[in-house]
Amino acid sequence: MVGTTFDWLAPARARYRQIEAEPLPPSVIALLESAAAATPDALALHFIESGERFSYAHLLDRVRRLASGLSALGVNRGSHVGVMLANVPEMPVTWLALASLGAVMVPVNIRYTAHELRYVLSDSGARHLVIHQDFLPLLDGMEPLETPLANTIVVGPSRPAGHQGWQKLVDRSPRAFRPVTPPSLDDVLNIQYTSGTTGWPKGCLLTHRYWLTCAKAYAASDGMRYGRILSPNPFFYMTPQWLMLMAFFHGAAMYVAPYLSLTRFCDWLRDYQIDFCWFPMDVMTQMPERADEALPCLRRGNLAIHRRELHAELERRFRFPARAAFGMTEIGVGLIMPIEAAEMVGSGSCGIAGPFREVRIAGPDGQTLPPGASGELLIRGPGILLGYHNKPDATAAAFHGDWFRTGDLAVQDADGFVTIQGRIKEMIRRAGENISATEVEAALLAIPGIAEAAAIPVPDDLRGEEVKACVVLHDGRGIEDLPPERIIAQCSQRLAPFKVPRFIEYRTGPLPRSTSGKVRKPDLVAGKTDLRAGSWDRVTGGWV
Repeated sequence: MVGTTFDWLAPARARYRQIEAEPLPPSVIALLESAAAATPDALALHFIESGERFSYAHLLDRVRRLASGLSALGVNRGSHVGVMLANVPEMPVTWLALASLGAVMVPVNIRYTAHELRYVLSDSGARHLVIHQDFLPLLDGMEPLETPLANTIVVGPSRPAGHQGWQKLVDRSPRAFRPVTPPSLDDVLNIQYTSGTTGWPKGCLLTHRYWLTCAKAYAASDGMRYGRILSPNPFFYMTPQWLMLMAFFHGAAMYVAPYLSLTRFCDWLRDYQIDFCWFPMDVMTQMPERADEALPCLRRGNLAIHRRELHAELERRFRFPARAAFGMTEIGVGLIMPIEAAEMVGSGSCGIAGPFREVRIAGPDGQTLPPGASGELLIRGPGILLGYHNKPDATAAAFHGDWFRTGDLAVQDADGFVTIQGRIKEMIRRAGENISATEVEAALLAIPGIAEAAAIPVPDDLRGEEVKACVVLHDGRGIEDLPPERIIAQCSQRLAPFKVPRFIEYRTGPLPRSTSGKVRKPDLVAGKTDLRAGSWDRVTGGWV
């Protein structure tokens, strides 16, 4: 594709630039207020599990009442508030109420232990906590914070003595509340902790501008109007927050699922006539094909982590335009494949720089590399993170000037299309050769019978590192169905000899993953003194 001129590429880029030229709302809460003024009775949120529904007017009323109650407790501009809630209505209402106050939300993963909860509250400097009653045992089992919480606000009917009730705050507070000083675009709204695949999570400082640029980029990048958007991801992660704002830009409804379910996902799309979503490719790879799976209601489905060899098959099977995209907690939107780019299906590219973004490929010194050269993907533009909370060294290391270092190895062709090759820190260095863990994993996942795969380095005295493959087979399959010799043989058809795994480890359960779906490779090796143990060694032809 290098050097090719696409008829639709210039208009797509012009559309992106037009989006950038339009003014953003002055804050997240201003966007909600505008949507509520325009279509007060339109559906804003529908919670699939509970059936609760909020019009724009009702949602804004709840937000203002909660903001008033929180303000009376001392939550004001700049206050840091931990929030540990699942996908329940109280979660987005709390976020929007904090946005209206100019306060800062610190989302807490609901799967955290007491130790991890304490880390996030302590590291973020949270002085208040909104928590569901189901998670109170974690709070009780947590070691005391150096600075005790000023308020603990409990969602649910159980409210221990000394804690505030979330619903009571809403019920007793006036609806006409306005903060003394409204928030501005560059006020911090979230300290959003990364998924922590390489160590303790870092808190990304994300502003109102961050959320609005991300939401507007996706809302307007293809020039279409959407009315029904699905969000099955946890609200403590970033995606549902900007999807909700994307819905606000359209005056649309967001349908909130309690969790991501591969077995129910397509039924949700059909039942609620969803026309935009992030489509998990695992629906295709792990669910058996049915007679009629067409999704005519879905006008666009975005793909994050995708396998190029299955992209066209996905479109054939479900009959909707699937377009790749790339983003991360630190930058929000990064790359977007234009809706017109049907001929790029199966290319493996994540697209071109999205609205508000510039991208380039650089060497270790930060100097730009020519088209086709492999290097680190750098991204800049308004509305990326301000830095990592209380971690100046990590912040400095994350940038070349004002260009954010994604840590992803990538190539960019002459037309600007970027293809991600893998994480730089996940490179395996064997006998002086760099091996992309992502490339090895793609070869493994192309083998029928393998459901999940992860490539990790194993220290080796002779070659520095060797490649080890951790694989999970599809249900009903055992080692006798897919022995290690066959895995090695099929990898050898796709990989150079030095990239073929030396060690194969069969795992019986799902690989550990972060909330963003990435394999947590530190968890694969935790507690192991010999990473070869329990593996099949292709050099010796036997088990270690």
